[in-house]
Amino acid sequence: MKNNINQQIKSFLKVIQLHKNETALIKKALKNNREAQHVLFELHAPKMLSVCRYYIKDAQHAEDVMLNGFFKVFSNLKSFKSEGSFEGWIRRIMVRESISFLRQQKKNEFSIEDMVVKDDYANNINTNIEVAEIQQLIDVLPKGYKMVFVMYAIEGYKHQEISEMLNISEGTSKSQLFKARKMLQEKIKELNKITSYGTN
Repeated sequence: MKNNINQQIKSFLKVIQLHKNETALIKKALKNNREAQHVLFELHAPKMLSVCRYYIKDAQHAEDVMLNGFFKVFSNLKSFKSEGSFEGWIRRIMVRESISFLRQQKKNEFSIEDMVVKDDYANNINTNIEVAEIQQLIDVLPKGYKMVFVMYAIEGYKHQEISEMLNISEGTSKSQLFKARKMLQEKIKELNKITSYGTN
């Protein structure tokens, strides 16, 4: 019991120390300190590349978008008000950059019909599929389905926010999410069947 409490205290202190270190780095980066900017980039780049990769299938393009995103991060660092997490602020920039890239590529097409979808709709997907395989399944979703699914299910945006960012109706956002989940569920069931056959 005592050891568990000590471990929790150490973890808590580590979080505080990390936050203090990041705050100091941000202050230095605001003064165009290249070393501080590099450390912040190294801290957040792996996760931000994953964010871009969710939206953009091509790994090289995803990396280019991430680098453009970090250019905007450091160019607009003074607009970070420390009211939320720094990571969350960076993520929002990466999401916008990814959407902007897809718009330029004309790859964010949405089906025109709006379906009436219950707000409490949820797919219960039971699977042992690896994360890399899930990413591959997301990659083959139609572009509109994919973007809304990632923004809602992975990034945590609400339908109202998605509709404003993508310039679509909330109904279209819900429709795209519904269809994306249904398609993913079907593909995962197929993969689970293949996996179970392979183990017999």
